[in-house]
This record gives sequence, C-alpha cells and structure tokens, in this order.
Amino acid sequence: MTAVEPKATPAAEQDSWAGRKQFVNPGGLEIAYVEISGAEPALVLVHGFTDTSRSFSLLAPHLAGRRLIMPDLRGHGASPAGKGCGITDFADDIAGLIRHLRLHRPVVVGHSLGAMVAVALAARYAELPGGLVVMAGTLKPDFAHDHPLVAGVQALRDPISPADPFYDWWHACRPDVPQPFLAGLAKDASAMPAARWRAILEEICPADLTSAAQAVRTRTLIIAGACDPLFGEAHQEALLRSLAGARLLRAEACGHNPHWEDPAFVAGAIIEALGA
Repeated sequence: MTAVEPKATPAAEQDSWAGRKQFVNPGGLEIAYVEISGAEPALVLVHGFTDTSRSFSLLAPHLAGRRLIMPDLRGHGASPAGKGCGITDFADDIAGLIRHLRLHRPVVVGHSLGAMVAVALAARYAELPGGLVVMAGTLKPDFAHDHPLVAGVQALRDPISPADPFYDWWHACRPDVPQPFLAGLAKDASAMPAARWRAILEEICPADLTSAAQAVRTRTLIIAGACDPLFGEAHQEALLRSLAGARLLRAEACGHNPHWEDPAFVAGAIIEALGA
C-alpha cells in the first residue's frame, strides 16, 4: 500500500508561508511574492493595508489549478518600503511585476487597499489586466480623524506587539477563521514600524479614485461583505456607479474580509467571473 503524505496542519501551512517567497526587481525596488503554478490566465492577488501575501493563503486552496501570483506590497512583508507609499506607487509596482513575469492579461484581485490599487492599475495600465475583482474596496475612504482605524494607528508604538488589542478590531472576522492564520497576519503587520503604518494611512485617507474608476474599461466583479464595517453599502454603490459594466456580489454574513471568512464563496465567484 502506498503511504499517504499527511496533510499539513493550518499552523504548519502558516509557519511555512514566508519561506515560499520569491523576489524580483522589476523597477529598482525588490518585490516579494508567492507563486502557485497552474492554468492561465494568472490571478494576481493584491492584499490590503498591513497584510501580506499571506492574506490569500486560505483562498488559494479553493483556486487550485489556477496560476496564482501573490505579492507583498512595498513596505509590507518581505518587500522593502521604497521612497513612496501612495496608491499609484503600489499600482506601478504591480504593473512592473506583471510585465517582469510576462503575465498575459491576468485577472487582478484586490482586497481593501489592494482593491484601490487594482482600480488605479486598470486606469493607468489598461493594456495589462484582463479582468478585475474588487473586494471590500472603496474609491474614497474619507476616514475622519476619530475613525477607529485612524485613532488605532495613531496609538500604536514600536515595537508593536502581535497581541496588541488593536488587532481584535483590525482583524475582526467570523470565529471559524483559523487562529494560526490570524496570528501570522498579526506577526507580519507588527513587523512594520508604526511610522510606516501612519505614512501609508496618510496616503490612503485623502485618496479619491472616482475619476480613475470612470476611465476603467476592464470587466470587473465587485465582492462586498454584507456586514463590512469599513466600506459599507454606500462605498459599494459608488464603485458600481463608477466602474462601467461592473457586477456587484455580496458575501452574506461576511465583514471586511470575505476571503478569510468564506473563501469557498469568494473563489467560486472569481472562477465564475473568469468563465464569463
């Protein structure tokens, strides 16, 4: 009888994630990414603020058979910070990565900040993406100075502890999301200096991608958590109005992180969109 290799535990999968990263330097700044081989078109999965490529580690098994490219945005994870940390800087990096890897019309999946990066990418480099998936995104965050995210980030002090109570709010999600995954995210985020958190947030807060979105002609699927406390119904309707021909799909009982809370649903929606 052939021995069956034991399936890795969630903790082991999360512990090994950093060791799977590769590095490229498409434009003067090294970018770390995790790649899983599979069928084209590739999916380029762009994470949110303070996350890393790990953000998609729960989603990846549900996209088995597809080629996945999961970068760490500059200043996050294993990618160095560089000089700028604006949305267009991130978009330029993703464009450079797509070109360096010679990806042909990949589908770009962006979550939260990554969704804003995906919109900016499609507006600036219309020839690169073959499709967009905008998940838990917005065109205009418009955070007030007393917003929980702004206040929480302002209160952070180095060294940031992965057990900081702020993560209870920042990584809030359904109770069945694996704890080793959330612990890995908190560890990754805590490796970022507090000054970098604040610098990136200062770029995000005043951003307004409405005009950029109106220039996008790439087929787009919008995925929204029905219980998203960060970018709720008004944000999703603004996306729907501005992105021509976009389709809005709500992940019921999910908050700001549908790909953590219901990865099977999100993967199914992405695969269906690819088929369309």
